[in-house]
Amino acid sequence: MKRLIPDTIATRTLLVLIIGLTVSHILSVGLYLTDRTSALMFTGGKHTGERIASIGQLVENAPLAERRRIVELSDSAGFHVVLSQESAIGEGQDNSWQADVLREALAAHLRAAGMPVVFRLGRAEQIVGEPWQSMMHDGHQPSHTGEMILASLNLRDGSWLNFAVMVVDPEPFWSLRFVLSLLVMLLTVGIVSALVVRHLTKPLGIFARAAERLGTDVKAPPMPERGPAEVRDAIRAFNEMQRRIRRFVDDRTQMLAAISHDLGTPITRLRLRAEFVEDAEQQQKMLADLDDMEKMVFSALSFARDEAASEPHAMVDLRSLLQRVCDEMADAGHDVTLGIGDQAVRYGCRPAALRRALTNLIDNAVKYGDQARVSLQDDENAVLIRIDDDGPGIPEELQEEAFRPFRRLEASRSRETGGTGLGLSVARTIVRAHGGDISLINRGEGGLRIEIRLPR
Repeated sequence: MKRLIPDTIATRTLLVLIIGLTVSHILSVGLYLTDRTSALMFTGGKHTGERIASIGQLVENAPLAERRRIVELSDSAGFHVVLSQESAIGEGQDNSWQADVLREALAAHLRAAGMPVVFRLGRAEQIVGEPWQSMMHDGHQPSHTGEMILASLNLRDGSWLNFAVMVVDPEPFWSLRFVLSLLVMLLTVGIVSALVVRHLTKPLGIFARAAERLGTDVKAPPMPERGPAEVRDAIRAFNEMQRRIRRFVDDRTQMLAAISHDLGTPITRLRLRAEFVEDAEQQQKMLADLDDMEKMVFSALSFARDEAASEPHAMVDLRSLLQRVCDEMADAGHDVTLGIGDQAVRYGCRPAALRRALTNLIDNAVKYGDQARVSLQDDENAVLIRIDDDGPGIPEELQEEAFRPFRRLEASRSRETGGTGLGLSVARTIVRAHGGDISLINRGEGGLRIEIRLPR
């Protein structure tokens, strides 16, 4: 069900509106039809009482020879009239509210006409037996098989004037008119609500994309403050948070750059003083330590400068970018093989930064694993770059440690190869800035696999 109905605010809002309006419409129509039926029956009861009283008055005041003629003229398909010596209704009385309405109306009209208020009321599905069958006229045989209201009016001479009034069936609830009105209401409200909800929730989609973009580009431009007041408040708070994060990162990056730059001067002074050390062995150790310090300071300064630079994003061919990096490594005498197809892989990135990350990773593979085998896989959701080597690998419990700045795993990485321990850290920072990530996997046949996943 969730696959058919998107789980979004707009969908939930529309469902609540449609369900609520449907229930409300059904209840409203039900109440309307009930009230309408009651009103019609109330009005019909008063009209029937007046008509019965009028016919009774005519028959009462007419000569005996004219009575049957009046009855014949009054009899119709929906309003049957029969004159007989006995009542067509037994002693029982109909106590429904419809009968009460007719009883009150009939009594009032009989009193107004000066006639005796003696009558009986009943209810039947069809009129059978005496006096109906013997006295009904062929032209007015009852064709109605539904409910009928029966009334017997007692005249002064003791005869009874019997009436059978057909009850009109109320309009069914699930009628075509009701279904059409429901569909028109749902269609109109659904279209208008969809447009309004889409307009109101559109800033939330922009807000979500901006939040996702913040993870890859802290220097992205702020969001425009549009939408309802609550959404504008959220966007305003998000923009302020982004400004603080950017200021925090800039301050820390500038501080790192300043410290790295300032450390260059004391290192140079220490190098000069080390030249005056008479013990040759101690002098060489001091100079080696100073070389390591200088490399670390240079790497940190380079890293800070790269972070401070705002390289624009550009659309590049990852296949060509990988080809250039591998060719440069091969020209330097390293064993690097590249397994990629002939089809271009277009990807939006910061080319110089991504190239530096790939260079660091491939360089680590050839330094500590003798050779590097690079492959590229592209699908709808992400671009996957794999770098395999034949080195000793990295124990799983130390793989996260390998990404820490200035962290060298001496148990598996030779210190003689040099390096400052920033290669993996810089590479992961760059890849994560593109919204991706790096994972380390020890291959079953030996060696380490580095997987770089860059989302589309």
